[in-house]
Amino acid sequence: MNLSGKSYVNGAWQAAQTATTFCAFCPATNEPLTQAFFNASEAQVEEAVNAAEQAFKAYRKTSMTARAEFLETIAQEILALGDELITTTMAETNLPRPRLEGERGRTVNQLNTFAAALRDNLAELCLTKEEQADPNRTPVPKPKTQLKHIPIGVVAVFGASNFPYAFSTLGGDTAAALAAGCPVVYKGHPAHPATCELMTRAIATAISKCDMPSGVFSMLQAKAYDVAHWLVEAKPIKAVGFTGSFGVAKALQETIAKRHEPIPLYGELGSVNPQIVLPEKVQAQGAELGAQFVQSLLMGNGQFCTSPGIWLVPSSSSQTFIETTKRHISEAPSDTLLTPGILKAYQNSIAALKAHPQVTLLSAGEQAQPFHASAHLFLTDSESFATDARLKEEVFGPSALVVSYDNLAQLEDLIADLDGQLTASIHGTESDLHQAECIIEALQYRVGRLIYGQMPTGVEVCATMNHGGPFPSSTDVRSTSVGLEALKRFVRPICIQS
Repeated sequence: MNLSGKSYVNGAWQAAQTATTFCAFCPATNEPLTQAFFNASEAQVEEAVNAAEQAFKAYRKTSMTARAEFLETIAQEILALGDELITTTMAETNLPRPRLEGERGRTVNQLNTFAAALRDNLAELCLTKEEQADPNRTPVPKPKTQLKHIPIGVVAVFGASNFPYAFSTLGGDTAAALAAGCPVVYKGHPAHPATCELMTRAIATAISKCDMPSGVFSMLQAKAYDVAHWLVEAKPIKAVGFTGSFGVAKALQETIAKRHEPIPLYGELGSVNPQIVLPEKVQAQGAELGAQFVQSLLMGNGQFCTSPGIWLVPSSSSQTFIETTKRHISEAPSDTLLTPGILKAYQNSIAALKAHPQVTLLSAGEQAQPFHASAHLFLTDSESFATDARLKEEVFGPSALVVSYDNLAQLEDLIADLDGQLTASIHGTESDLHQAECIIEALQYRVGRLIYGQMPTGVEVCATMNHGGPFPSSTDVRSTSVGLEALKRFVRPICIQS
């Protein structure tokens, strides 16, 4: 299948005559790929959002059954792309085939999950309530009222570098918005533009098969930052779904703040996902825990937003745990990161930790290639961690910081000082958990998902999932970007009184 390198706007593949181009990067060879992609123009952004605004008038009236069929058809068309999708994404990301095949399955499942919910009239989300009239109520009669939810309008979605399917073109944000009845204008991620084009072909086919309005989905290819800002400042945009860095989200929020009409940016910005290890547990199962921690850390070479980056362990009983993790880290093969920018940021973070006077390098993996990222494990004490904000920052890649604590009171202080997190895991025996009840209760106010005895990597797509958390892990602690509840970001309440 030949790639066009173009954006998909209002049902047509377009490239401005004066457009500049960019190429994706191949992490495996450390060289740019040859296919050129055209940066979308300001006129194309305007056409995409205006077409979406027009499409909204028809799409919001479609039945839930019709939307379900649309999502199911998109899922089928993703699978119909076959192996070309996998090999294309492997070239752009160097992510292994099993990982991508699993992520493709999850992406298809996301679409089918929303479709199933639509066929059930979104009953699980309880979006409709009704109260009957009471004409005999005093001092005034009570009217009949019905609370409903309606789609908010056109949604801008930004793809993530680390999940080229599940959090990108046809990922959770797009699926939730389409399920809600909202057209989507998608800003492609420059790390995998060919993948974006193939996935867009899948939805283009589904639009045709399901007779949906052509403007219900547009995809803008761009490496130029201007395109992102043109998109979020466009008047028809009513919400933004974003997965990425804090710095980019902050810049987009600054642009949004200049709009006449405020709109929400639902940003999932990352997390250090602290692992709290309690004394009896680590003493009894230190080796087993150590192996699990390293395995989780190395998934995707540390490039999961739920990667366990901070490990809080008791200083008096963690020798076996520490020795096990050191050995596994030293044996870990190095691998590529998704982009040169991510690699540079990782190298800078590792250099800063190595130079920190209160941080000790416990172990590092072998560096097979200069453009690889090798695993690193560092150690600091609770006082240094508490007093230095730099040690609490996310290191995006295969690195973790062990923080030793002396007693549960010290652990409680550490947790009270944590920034907002997507997840935290607590590992303890029944006795440990009983003694740490106050700590666990406080931990709930620092995280969006509290995990008992399991690693944080992996997010189930279901009605009870919450993938969000207190700032800065996300921009709205009340929302999730995974699961059926994600749809609620793109609808608003309306009361019908009679």
